[in-house]
Amino acid sequence: MLVKLLIVAVLIAIVVSLGSGLRHLVKDDARSRKRMANDLTVRIVLSVLLFVLLFVAWRTGLIAPHHVR
Repeated sequence: MLVKLLIVAVLIAIVVSLGSGLRHLVKDDARSRKRMANDLTVRIVLSVLLFVLLFVAWRTGLIAPHHVR
């Protein structure tokens, strides 16, 4: 259960980072461009972290895929 909550928390953090990047994209000045690049970097790192977390959880048996009939 803890792993599933961690996965949801990382997904929420990705969405927040994406929204923050959008806010800095709309606000058009030099400082905002640097902040937008930082937000997008954070989003990429979080996405890689999510992928690794999902892979490790699957390999250890904490989560399992299921079939839809």
